[in-house]
Amino acid sequence: MSRDLESYLRPGIETTPFCPGCGHGILMNVILRAIDELELDFDQLLFVSGIGCAAWIPSPHFNADTLHTLHGRAIAFATGAKLFNPRLKTIVISGDGDLTSIGGNHLIHAARRNIDLTVICANNMIYGMTGGQTASTSPVGTISATNPEGNPYAPFDLCKLVLGAGARYAARFAVTQPIALKEALKKSLMTEGFTFIEVLSPCPTQYGRRNQYQTPAQMLEMLQKRCITREEQKHLEPRELRDKIITGEFCHADV
Repeated sequence: MSRDLESYLRPGIETTPFCPGCGHGILMNVILRAIDELELDFDQLLFVSGIGCAAWIPSPHFNADTLHTLHGRAIAFATGAKLFNPRLKTIVISGDGDLTSIGGNHLIHAARRNIDLTVICANNMIYGMTGGQTASTSPVGTISATNPEGNPYAPFDLCKLVLGAGARYAARFAVTQPIALKEALKKSLMTEGFTFIEVLSPCPTQYGRRNQYQTPAQMLEMLQKRCITREEQKHLEPRELRDKIITGEFCHADV
């Protein structure tokens, strides 16, 4: 963590619980950088997370009000907190398993109701902390603890999912695109209503070792090769897009 961001951390925090090569440390840094550049009052922020690797980003690291809640229920707790104190800027940070698999109904109904939440989904395409099971975001063919011969089902397109449900704003970037990710986070934080940021984050421990990525560096290289911008998408044929991940900002007109 950069020295100029240390004031945002709880006293005594010296290390993170993330595995070597996990992208969640990068995401934590970018979130704090966005908050710092916006000069938001940390005392007026509430961070809510569920269960999973990404849920450890705000709790115990952030020196702010945090709720570390039940698996799949982060958005439900955040909704209650926002209704009780609408002046709080309420930010949900959790993983794809927690937010879109276990907590999928809470996600779509919060978007439908346009509840004023910023939801940051750290998507490592697998259940990272609870054993490496297939998630709703696992690509077809992904080898996991529950699909040792490969996942047969297509994953959610999370940005289309929340926009179709009614979200005001959605964006998708990888941790290998930190500047664009930071700007999207800033826009999300300053947009009233339900906003959603999907962050692709490598998981060498559960995803990588099962899917032929021998080192964390190989997973980062994979994201760099697969993630393309919406402008680049326009110049590619459908067959060329088959293994690509489209990154960028999305709104209702894109659904």
